[in-house]
Amino acid sequence: MLHRRATLALAVTSGFAAPRLAAAQAGWRPNRPVRLIVPFAPGGSNDIVGRIVAEAAGQILGQPVVIENRAGAGSVIGTEAAARAPADGYTILINSAHATVPAIVARVPYDAVADFVGVAVAGFSPYVFAVNPQVPATTARELVALLKANPGRYNMATAGIGSGVHVAAELFRSTEGVQAELVHYRGGGPAVAALMSGEAQLGTPTMASSLGQVRGGGIRALAVCSAERSPALPDVPSAVEAGIPGVILEEFFPILAPKGTPPEVVAGLGAAFRTAIQRSAEKMRDLAGVSPRAGYDTPEKVMTLVREGVDQYTSILRAAGVQPE
Repeated sequence: MLHRRATLALAVTSGFAAPRLAAAQAGWRPNRPVRLIVPFAPGGSNDIVGRIVAEAAGQILGQPVVIENRAGAGSVIGTEAAARAPADGYTILINSAHATVPAIVARVPYDAVADFVGVAVAGFSPYVFAVNPQVPATTARELVALLKANPGRYNMATAGIGSGVHVAAELFRSTEGVQAELVHYRGGGPAVAALMSGEAQLGTPTMASSLGQVRGGGIRALAVCSAERSPALPDVPSAVEAGIPGVILEEFFPILAPKGTPPEVVAGLGAAFRTAIQRSAEKMRDLAGVSPRAGYDTPEKVMTLVREGVDQYTSILRAAGVQPE
C-alpha cells in the first residue's frame, strides 16, 4: 500500500512538474494582449515595421501584439507614455527617432537611455532623398543648384521635430549649404503625403514610408542616403553616386520596454521579438526597405546602440548649427 501511495504521489508530482518545467523552458509569456506603442501617425516607417513584426511576435507569444499610434511632438508624447507605463511587459515601444530626440528637444520628459530597457532591434534602413515629381530637377546635383539659386523658396518635409527625417534634412542642408524651409508634419506618412501633393517639394523620408510612392511614381527618389545602393530601390543611386557623399544616414528601429521590467519578462519578449524579426525579414525588406542585423541579442547591446545613436545625431545637429529647442 505504501509503495502504491508513493508511486501515485510521484506520478502526481511529476504531472505538475512537467508543465512547470515546460513553462520554465518556454520563458515568460503574456496572458493578455501586449501593447506596442508607435509614437507616430499611421503610414510611417515605425507603423509599417511595427505592424509587420507585431503580427509574427503575437503568434509566438500566444497573445496579440496590438499597435497603438500615439503621435505628437516628434515621438515624445508616445514615448513618454511608454516610459510611464507599468513595467510588466504589457507595454513596449518601437521608435526609430528615440536616439534623435535628446539631440534636438531641449526638455525631454524622460531619459532615452536610463528610463528604458532594450528588447530587440527590428532593423536598419537608409533615408531617401526625394522630391515631388513636378520639381524641375532629376538629379541630386540639379536639385542642390536649384535650391542655391532660389534660397528659402522650397519646402522640405520632415516627420516632426526630433525625428530621424528631421536629422537627415538638417544633414542635407548643412553639408550642401542650401536654404530650404523645414515643415514638420505629424509622422512619416503625412510628410510623404505632403511630398506627393506638392505641399512640400523635397524631403528625406524613411524608406518604409516612401517605398511604395517611389515605386509608383508618386514621388521621385534622387538618392538613397547610404554609401551603396539599396536592394529595395536598386535603380536609385547611392548618396556617393549622386554627388552628395556627406548625406549618409540610416534609421534603426529599437524595441524597448519601460525601466524596471523584470529580467525574465524582458528575456521572454526579446526571444519572441528576435524570432519574429527573423521570420519577417523578407517581408520587411520588400515592404519597408528595412533589413535586420545580427548582434543585438541582449538588452545591453540594444541600449548601447541607442546611446551611440544619441551621440551621432547630436554631433550631426551641432555641426549643422542646430541647438535643442
